[in-house]
Amino acid sequence: MKGVKRTTMRLADGSTVTYFYAWRGGPRLPGQPGDPGFLAAFNEAIAGLRPKSSETLSKIFDGYLDSQAFAALAPRSAKDYRSIIKKIEKKFGDFPLAALGDRRARAEFLTWRDELAKTSRRGADYTFAIFARALSWGVDFGHCGENPLKKHGNTWKGNRNDHTWSAEDEVAMLAALSPSLQLAMRLALWTAQRQGDILRMTWTAYDGELLAVRQGKTGKTVHIPVAAPLKAELDAAPRSGLYIVEHDGFPYTSDGFRSVWSRAMTRAGLDGANLTFHDLRGTFATRAYEASATDAEVASVTGHGADGQAHATLRRHYLSLNLALARVCIRKLETRAAALMVERMDERESHVD
Repeated sequence: MKGVKRTTMRLADGSTVTYFYAWRGGPRLPGQPGDPGFLAAFNEAIAGLRPKSSETLSKIFDGYLDSQAFAALAPRSAKDYRSIIKKIEKKFGDFPLAALGDRRARAEFLTWRDELAKTSRRGADYTFAIFARALSWGVDFGHCGENPLKKHGNTWKGNRNDHTWSAEDEVAMLAALSPSLQLAMRLALWTAQRQGDILRMTWTAYDGELLAVRQGKTGKTVHIPVAAPLKAELDAAPRSGLYIVEHDGFPYTSDGFRSVWSRAMTRAGLDGANLTFHDLRGTFATRAYEASATDAEVASVTGHGADGQAHATLRRHYLSLNLALARVCIRKLETRAAALMVERMDERESHVD
């Protein structure tokens, strides 16, 4: 049978077993070639394949995955996009391009989004952001005339600005981490960089005073002054390889890091749903504001840029509006009021003179 994939595996007892799949990456087939059930399963799998057409959405998805726009994505984003587009194509790959201009197309797509949102609103919104981006690419390159998902909106409007690490959380987590992961956590707390960027940090990027970080998501290079506590940790850390955060001389993969981090969260007695590694980035922003740092000062470290929109994003997503900030605000008002009082007293004394 053309296309059938054979895989032989060795079992724990030393014996071997051969599995058959309808095609590479396709469904597993029961039994052996020649068995009635094997043939029936093969025919069913082949019948389930939907042929791609130059007049369906599959053309858009294929073209986008081969485009420069897709090639420019960070590796992690590209992996996510490819997986999600595969899911969208399974649902709408044979949808006619000519029907995109029909107002009912938008309704059909958004109905599916709402179904996805019953499981995860954030996941549904992310899926449709990618769907809309692929359609937008299709419009730009003349493959379709309409993008029915333009301004499709979101089902989820939350943020994590109230998920910050307390000093107690920090101490508990550090106690549950290996030295290498302790360094990763301190890098996050003192540089506000994303997990992927921290795992890619090399010793050559650290000159004893500054860390030069090229951010995978934005493509920006930020130069971060190294705070004294972090400098002490970096200077004392062994340099066995190229990367600052390593395990037995090898860098962590994203999946491997998330796995060991999750186990450490459990050992520390912390809730991974309420606190994540990414929340360390927001914790940096919150602590910086508590120390009276300005928007521009915080953004120069996080890499959000210097425009007003970046500052709004920073505050909306990363700033915890807590009691400590309220106290900072009141202290500033008290200081200003005291200064104005002194000015008024000086004015009165000058009039008396």
